Amino acid sequence: MFQFFGKKNKEMILYAPVTGKKIALEDVPDKVFASKMMGDGVAFQFDGNTIYAPCDGKIVMIANTLHAFGMELANGTELLLHIGLDTVNLNGKGFKKLVEQGDKVKKGTPIIEIDRSVMEEHHIDLTMPMIITNTNGNQFQICTGIENVIMGETKVIVLE
Repeated sequence: MFQFFGKKNKEMILYAPVTGKKIALEDVPDKVFASKMMGDGVAFQFDGNTIYAPCDGKIVMIANTLHAFGMELANGTELLLHIGLDTVNLNGKGFKKLVEQGDKVKKGTPIIEIDRSVMEEHHIDLTMPMIITNTNGNQFQICTGIENVIMGETKVIVLE
């Protein structure tokens, strides 16, 4: 009935990690992401050069090829941000990491910087999925009715 002691559920919010457009995961032109094989979430199309932390958490993984990073949130939820499609094939070219694996970050911390000229040269689709890979038993709601997003300001997913 009442919970006076123990773990209290606290709502957590994932904000846009870039400024641009939010698209449904089902609309990502990659079957692995669109079919939600790795988990549910949203994707973004953006014009900037930097990907920021969508919330407070710990960087638990930065791919050797720097095209993706993983975060663990205080409630145990795990996220994967995959920068572009087929970017693993660049073997790190055009990416610069701005944090280290194990770092604790705050919402809005710059994580990875991209070189757009390298992406354009290799005809890279920079659609960026943000996937919840492990809910840790938490429920979440994807915010709908949003197209244009502003990094660090626009709520895109609410974790309960």
